[in-house]
Amino acid sequence: MAKETTKYFSNEENNNGDESLESIISQLPKANSWSKYGITLYQNCWFPSNMIPNIISFQKQFKAEDEDIIVASFPKSGTTWLISLLFSILNRNQHYDQHPLLSTNPHDLVPSLEFSIYSNPNFYDLSTMSNPRLVSTHMPYASLSDSIKSSSKSRIVYISRNPLDVIVSYWYYVNDLSDHSHTNKCTIEDFVDMFCSGENSFGPYWDHILGFWKASLDNPKKVLFLKYEEMKKDSIGQAKRIAKFIGLPFTQEEENNNGVMDQILEMCSFNKLKDLNVNKQGKFKPHLDNKFFFRKGETGDWINHLSPSMVERVNKITQEKLNGSGLSFIENMA
Repeated sequence: MAKETTKYFSNEENNNGDESLESIISQLPKANSWSKYGITLYQNCWFPSNMIPNIISFQKQFKAEDEDIIVASFPKSGTTWLISLLFSILNRNQHYDQHPLLSTNPHDLVPSLEFSIYSNPNFYDLSTMSNPRLVSTHMPYASLSDSIKSSSKSRIVYISRNPLDVIVSYWYYVNDLSDHSHTNKCTIEDFVDMFCSGENSFGPYWDHILGFWKASLDNPKKVLFLKYEEMKKDSIGQAKRIAKFIGLPFTQEEENNNGVMDQILEMCSFNKLKDLNVNKQGKFKPHLDNKFFFRKGETGDWINHLSPSMVERVNKITQEKLNGSGLSFIENMA
């Protein structure tokens, strides 16, 4: 049956026509996690079990267009900041006082392929989205459709973050959601265990970042690999890099004279977004308050939450997994 499952999910012809999609999914490996839905192993990635049908629908139906921009990330790696920044770069002629981010959560402006578009296809009609279409995903590179990876000129912008800060941010997020009966509360010790085992939603973390890292090396015109820490240190430089990558570089006038870059960075700053009423009071979904997308937006907060033994464990795995890849998070290895 494992062979049949692999065959079906590799988008080849499924010879067992009597077997339903639900039956095939039911036979994929399962594990407990912080999500009350549990997680399912599919294409070497642990997905929230309730997301599997959405992901399969995406893989079978999504047809990338040349102008598409896909924002990709492992959860809690700076996704909200990056989609806000990209949206603002694409819409930089929008009057500041009428900017959509002032009244709409970034995740409503830049819908997720698996959480929004293919979760509610009757609501999201890709054919009505203006070009360039800007969407987001937490799926690993290997799970993206071939139309994104090879048969279109679409671009992928990936943001990474050091695993220690990812753990802390993810752990807070999970416990916030637990108050809405969507997740199980867990201790930081349990969360580190799940993270290190790879058995958490969209894990293993290291496979996720390496997939996009290697793709960015193989095809730098297709995949832009960013680091959260570098964006914090040089927001202007990284914004210019992003704009150039998507084919909309800032003009000399925009950089020097009319304050466009400053307005974009101010609009997308953590404090600005967090303090907006829509992000303090609104809801992204019934169980998900907009405020859950905003905690601290800092680097290095892991030092206030993780024990020395936890840090040593994560750093050891990180060094082993990234060895020889050319990718590193040096600031983690103290």
